Amino acid sequence: MQLRKVTAASAAVLALALTATACGSDDKDDSASGGGKKITIGIKIDQPGIGLKTPDGKYTGFDVDVATYVAKELGYDAQNIEFKETKSADRETAISRGDVKFIVASYSINDERLQKVDFAGPYLLAHQDILVRADDSTIKSPEDLNNKKLCSVTGSTSAQNVKDKLAPKAQLQEYGGYSECLTGLENKAVDALTTDDSILAGYASQDANKGKFKLAGFKMTNENYGIGLKKGDADLKKKINDALTKMVSDGSWQKAVDANFGPAGYKNEDAPKIGNVVK
Repeated sequence: MQLRKVTAASAAVLALALTATACGSDDKDDSASGGGKKITIGIKIDQPGIGLKTPDGKYTGFDVDVATYVAKELGYDAQNIEFKETKSADRETAISRGDVKFIVASYSINDERLQKVDFAGPYLLAHQDILVRADDSTIKSPEDLNNKKLCSVTGSTSAQNVKDKLAPKAQLQEYGGYSECLTGLENKAVDALTTDDSILAGYASQDANKGKFKLAGFKMTNENYGIGLKKGDADLKKKINDALTKMVSDGSWQKAVDANFGPAGYKNEDAPKIGNVVK
């Protein structure tokens, strides 16, 4: 009888311990306190210079450097960061659903997105530009794109923006991806490629592309890259903004710009002031 009582008591203690452990396992490390837990950050994984997953499973790019720096300031070591691909169309959903703590993915701040998410930053002021062959001197202004073959990816509004506002006779060519546009540009199947200058600089900076292409420097639009986070999380927004401010002041921001975009001769704007969205 005594043995049964001890066994029952032991079982009760074990059940209580298992319950406590199960409850604790739900405490995912998405708090800003760090403590050795994990944080999930949304990035692009197919944009060289911005966010790229290499064949060996590593992540490189300016956005990756920014995300890593911010996470460190929030208390997370690099090995405790889980990067998650967030495609452009999925970014707001990933934030609202809690799939990621925040997103650093060439994410331009605009009024439509501000209705759904909040932004820290901006941390980079990019511009829509074009990429041409390094030996091409025929395109000196956006108007020179008239009667030229202008490439962009399917679904992008960049090329249409040029045709609607700057070069109505531009011949739009839609390819499946920027790499295909680059191949077409190199082979003279197209005359120019358009999207954000930061993205173009990233592609042109790849070892295989060095010296082949150049940015025109037209600055056709302003693209304020911000860090997207759940709407109403003022505490996290302040902490991220503080981290970005420190990244600029200690020189890490410029170092990341030079490392990721420098080989393309990218003439970046100065680091934007936090909260200063350039229209």
